[in-house]
Amino acid sequence: MTESPNILISRCDSIGDVVLTLPMAGLIKARFPKARVIFLGRTYTRDVVALCEHVDEFLNYDELKHLPRAEQIEVFKKLNAEVILHVFPKKEIALLAEQAGIPLRIGTLSRLYHWYTCNRKLHLPRKNSELHEAQLNIKLLGPLGMNTNLQPSEIASCYGFSKVPELTEKFKSLLDDKRFNLILHPKSKGSAREWGLDNFQTLFHLLPQYKYKVFVSGTKEDGEQMKDWLKLNPQVTDITGTMSLKEFIAFIAASDGLVAASTGPLHIAAALGKTAIGLFAPMRPIHPGRWKPLGVKAAALVMDKKCSDCRKSNFCHCIQEIRAQQVVDLLAQR
Repeated sequence: MTESPNILISRCDSIGDVVLTLPMAGLIKARFPKARVIFLGRTYTRDVVALCEHVDEFLNYDELKHLPRAEQIEVFKKLNAEVILHVFPKKEIALLAEQAGIPLRIGTLSRLYHWYTCNRKLHLPRKNSELHEAQLNIKLLGPLGMNTNLQPSEIASCYGFSKVPELTEKFKSLLDDKRFNLILHPKSKGSAREWGLDNFQTLFHLLPQYKYKVFVSGTKEDGEQMKDWLKLNPQVTDITGTMSLKEFIAFIAASDGLVAASTGPLHIAAALGKTAIGLFAPMRPIHPGRWKPLGVKAAALVMDKKCSDCRKSNFCHCIQEIRAQQVVDLLAQR
């Protein structure tokens, strides 16, 4: 491989997963400073990838997949990629990379189609792994001759989230420069077990108003689901459904901290160096050992128990047993 390779990272899934993949770009640039890193992702993660100074180009899979197959292959060929890293395995992309003739195609043994589309395959079981998601991603860099035995604390310095969009005056005016601006993000759109609105209400009432200005974030649909709760807490500033992802990223960057379950905003806040407190269930594979936020001011809370009786239910009393005072204490330490 040349010292200035074109390397394609493929991760066409959710925001939090993409955040935890982007340190790979930082590590690639550290090893190959002249490399060109291309990120293949979905439309809704473009603004997240745009934060990373280590990514040179974003390739939109939502646009690519609608092209005729011959045109898809031509797009891949024009990338002149020497390597593709299949971080989130997807059969259509694996076939495309093989048909386009990308010389080094790295994937996992766990996908049958990788056996005939990838020429470097790693045994990388994720479900029961003791490693963090970001550590597992980095293992795919092994065939490039790179050190892949990094601790989560080392990975946190590899995000390169320096390209933060400017916050508009409309949203900047909501912030209080004399208080700690704290975002509560109660909902997860089904991607994680939730702490519950009752716990967030208890947390809000434990936070001294002279010290904290509290915002509640989420989608417009989240806001509709929480409208009765928001009426009960008029001192909370409701920003649900008011921002694009790009604006919300800028708002997180201008704020001081965020509390949420295992969601994209939690990982964005951690990567931006904000106080990011994640609330987790003690259940594989969604436990904090695998998905905790990685950042200099990030932390995770989880109950020390089995959580086996919650596995088949959307309601998880194990996460809801985390006390609001524990969150308050963690905020005070940061």
